[in-house]
Amino acid sequence: MRGLRLCLMCWLPLLVACTGLPAGVEPVKGFELNRYLGAWHEVARLDHSFERGLSQVSATYSMRDDGGVRVINRGWDTQTGEWREAQGKAYFVGTPDTAHLKVSFFGPFYGSYAVFWLDDNYQYAFISGNTNGYLWLLARSESVPEAIKLQFIAQARALGFNPEQLIWL
Repeated sequence: MRGLRLCLMCWLPLLVACTGLPAGVEPVKGFELNRYLGAWHEVARLDHSFERGLSQVSATYSMRDDGGVRVINRGWDTQTGEWREAQGKAYFVGTPDTAHLKVSFFGPFYGSYAVFWLDDNYQYAFISGNTNGYLWLLARSESVPEAIKLQFIAQARALGFNPEQLIWL
């Protein structure tokens, strides 16, 4: 029992940190999950190992039987010439009207997924992970108006992200 307690004391701060947010990032309030469900296209992202080399990336969100969200990420691997797909699950960190979820693609390990800007029609979304190393611009279509791109860059910069490192798809 003592060993289990020690293990929890060591791992709990790390697990909680993974669902935290970068300084200044505030998830959207008044979030409506049913309007967010469906297919989204990745328009821009910061580079990270689990999407490296992928293009035509999409994310599809649907409800799970347990009340969580099914996440299917799909992208074209330019090196192998094949589609890669990852299935995950997401749950709200707080209340369902706040766009802050924890997402898992690997067993009990969760990462933060925070929608920090969303247009009124649920066509464009700015997403952050738990650090300034995770940032996405998602859209319902593959093309985005220049004004949305400029707004994304400005907000990202103001929140401490490095927009010069964005990969535009």
